[in-house]
Amino acid sequence: MSAQDAAPEIGEIIEASSTGQVKAEDLEMLGQIEKKVRWLSSWTIHNANHLRPKRDGIKVGGHQASCASMTTLMTALYFNVLRPQDRVAVKPHASPVFHAINYLFGRQTKEKLEKFRSFGGAQSYPSRTKDGDQVDFSTGSVGLGAAVTNFAALTQDYLRYKDMLPKGEVPGRMVALVGDAELDEGNIYEALLDTWKHDIRNVWWVIDYNRQSLDGMIDAHLFRVIGRFFRAVGWNVITIKYGRKLHEAFAKPGGKSLKKWLNDVPNDIYSALTFQGGAAWRAQITSDMPGDNALASLLGEYEDDALHDLITNLGGHCMEAVLSAFDAVPNDKPTIFIAYTVKGYGTPLQGHKDNHAGLMNVPQMGAFKKQNCVEDGKEWDFAAGLDVSEDKIRNYIKNAPFNDAAPRHKKADVITIPDMPYARTDTSSTQEVFGKILNELAKMKNSDLSDRIVTTSPDVTVSTNLGGFVNQRGLFGREDLADEFRERKVPSAQKWIRSPSGQHVELGIAENNLFLNLAALGLSHSLFGQRLFPIGTLYDPFIARGLDALNYACYQDARFMVVATPSGISLAPEGGAHQSISTPMIGMGQPGLTSFEPSFGDEVAAIMGWSFDHMQAEDGGSIYMRLSTKPLSQPERDLSDADKSDIVSGGYWLRE
Repeated sequence: MSAQDAAPEIGEIIEASSTGQVKAEDLEMLGQIEKKVRWLSSWTIHNANHLRPKRDGIKVGGHQASCASMTTLMTALYFNVLRPQDRVAVKPHASPVFHAINYLFGRQTKEKLEKFRSFGGAQSYPSRTKDGDQVDFSTGSVGLGAAVTNFAALTQDYLRYKDMLPKGEVPGRMVALVGDAELDEGNIYEALLDTWKHDIRNVWWVIDYNRQSLDGMIDAHLFRVIGRFFRAVGWNVITIKYGRKLHEAFAKPGGKSLKKWLNDVPNDIYSALTFQGGAAWRAQITSDMPGDNALASLLGEYEDDALHDLITNLGGHCMEAVLSAFDAVPNDKPTIFIAYTVKGYGTPLQGHKDNHAGLMNVPQMGAFKKQNCVEDGKEWDFAAGLDVSEDKIRNYIKNAPFNDAAPRHKKADVITIPDMPYARTDTSSTQEVFGKILNELAKMKNSDLSDRIVTTSPDVTVSTNLGGFVNQRGLFGREDLADEFRERKVPSAQKWIRSPSGQHVELGIAENNLFLNLAALGLSHSLFGQRLFPIGTLYDPFIARGLDALNYACYQDARFMVVATPSGISLAPEGGAHQSISTPMIGMGQPGLTSFEPSFGDEVAAIMGWSFDHMQAEDGGSIYMRLSTKPLSQPERDLSDADKSDIVSGGYWLRE
């Protein structure tokens, strides 16, 4: 459990200045709630796998150990730290903890918990579309939920700098609860780099550093590299390593040796000892530190169970350390909390290398139920197992800052869509027409639609014909930045002027970031109550590079238009690696995405007009338009409403 280099241990800050920092009443009440949340999340999974009738004999699944390592952190956040404007992406495998918390808030039903992971029940991973109003961001695939919070913060900044949010409103924190193994996902580092360029603010990532993944142990030195990386992109790094009990022990004779042993012990040995218990701790430490009489004397002060309780008192399970860490954030810069935890903490599964998908068996659950003082038949009862009165707990929960009656999913005004400004030419390509329509929209003054369009592209802005729109509306940035080439009178067709009023979000060559950015921008109406019309462009073959993030965006019901161009045979000169052969099947097969492949310019205009309405409709969705650079002769015609309807429906007779 090797020590972090350079990152401050927030536990040491607590030890130096903890007096009066956390109220005793908060610690008492949050401790009771934490115990209840751990019980309910474990019981929800147990009920689904061992008690609920099965028709097919297939394991239902769930992650009791992954839930147990998050309960302290999530209890502290939801019942003490978070505010209504904060938005949270919950670690996918901690979904039952999230459902248990909402059950205590009165926002989740017993019936849905009893149907966990079945049709109509609480979802295995938090889902905006299936779990309802309480989910801010769907999570799973792993890594995407963490990264989307960065782009949500960028979206919030975009709206704030355009005065589209209420004046004086304190910005919300975009909070990601992240499993340590999620940090193996490459999309996370792509997101960190791109959002670093935009100097995002008000992002918290809380890392559940239990040092166990599905297949094994996390490398002991991994977080040295990760800590350096986050610091390199401007994040605050706060390590929550040890709890109060351990810090008090460290201050005693022999305590320095105990701390050295804890800092040096390999992750796999620590986890194995966590599963084995108190006597195993004593034997291992004594064997590793022979002849240290002060340490032996210190260990002798504790019975086996108390020694186990002491050495598993990691920072991520110490409510005082966690609250003090959250309170210690110095500014609005992005902050990562590395919270040391035990996978399976407080359960019979704790520390075991096979506990990721492991489930407590019936005897183990019986012992766990007794440990939590829950009587048979009262497993779902609010007050079961509490050491304080039900009224006192209910009142504390009622007064939690996060417990706001207002819906989490906001509503935004519907924007009236004008006719698309299409001007026929004898010959043109669909990509060219798309660019011209956007350019004309950008010229419109006092247009709700034009002012709410936001474009974005992974470094192919010009080659996908967004250049005209960007010339008119500019690049978005927190600070003004002139186009140096223009200032020096160097001839260029592009006018890249960056300012807070700009409407194009520049990205690097990272297609996952494109779709995560579209996801966040496309949820602005629900997250922030302000509607945007995001349009993202990329070369058609590279839609496959961001396919998981595209699916993730659609699963959340984000609303956006993705324009894939060039495509098809117009990419022939680019060679085999750039051919878009299978992408039409992506458009046809992706739920929540309506796919179009227009041939003529007036079709592009009809589809775009319909799309802006569809992006706002309650039963609407997102749009995929596959365009071409191949010039075609354009038909001379004036489309009727019926013609436009046929185009949007997918086909019509060109000649009868």
